[in-house]
Amino acid sequence: MTVGGWLERRSYRAEDFTLRGLLAAKRATVSAVLPARDVEATIDGVLDALVPLRDAGLLDELIVVDGASTDATADRAAARGVPVLQESELMPEHGPALGKGDAMWRGLAATEGGVVLFLDTDTGRMTPGYALGLLGPLLTDEGVALVKGAFRRPFQAGSERLPDEGGRVTELMARPLLNLLAPELSGVRQPLAGELAARRPLLEAIPFPVGYGIEIGMLLDAHRLVGLDGIAQSDLGSRLNPHQPLRELSTMAYAVLVTALRRTLGEAALGDLAPGLTGTLRDGAMRVREIRLVERPPLAGARAG
Repeated sequence: MTVGGWLERRSYRAEDFTLRGLLAAKRATVSAVLPARDVEATIDGVLDALVPLRDAGLLDELIVVDGASTDATADRAAARGVPVLQESELMPEHGPALGKGDAMWRGLAATEGGVVLFLDTDTGRMTPGYALGLLGPLLTDEGVALVKGAFRRPFQAGSERLPDEGGRVTELMARPLLNLLAPELSGVRQPLAGELAARRPLLEAIPFPVGYGIEIGMLLDAHRLVGLDGIAQSDLGSRLNPHQPLRELSTMAYAVLVTALRRTLGEAALGDLAPGLTGTLRDGAMRVREIRLVERPPLAGARAG
């Protein structure tokens, strides 16, 4: 299938789906997993969008996987009647949770839905359309196994908002990598989007990078297992979230690079390199930082073991 043909066949919009329509089409249980850490400023808005969908029966499970927040994140979620699970208390035999991907993996293990929805919780102005747009293709087409969120991402610079200037790691690292290593995926608008939904058998068959590599790793693994036609994207409108300082983005870009190379060149190809360490100059001094590149094993095998 060509990229153009895929875009025409597997591109959706959140407004294509309604709650009533998805309730009528629903043939699978749905779990929503919300990784969260110190997001008291946005968690209420996220839950405002999702709790009504749970109460209406679209979401069978809705949980927050909390990363030992030091603010009121967990209290706010619990006050809304949403179960809050501490990430390091899930699958404790694997030690402390090491990042967002680890929280997602443990949240997957803690739920049972045949379809699983993951949403970032640092998003401002979330609407029910995020969930409807991601779940719609899965609940209405058995051929879809993974749905990625697509959106416009402005960059907030003080009081000035620059349209479509966000997503710096996406455009400078992830997209060039995909065009080089997996050009069939070049039509995916937001390969690093944390907003996604997928069928449980697929999710339980793939490894989960513990940190920033989780999204590109999941996309490449899904492509390998279900092919291009098993992947879809749904336009969710505009996504506004905090931006990290430019210097901090090298950590994210590094994890994305190593995760992609591991899947396309193989583990042996990384053996001659030194994955895990990055050096940066700050205030005239060299600082070395260790990047967590651990990957949790496919959950199906981890449970069997």
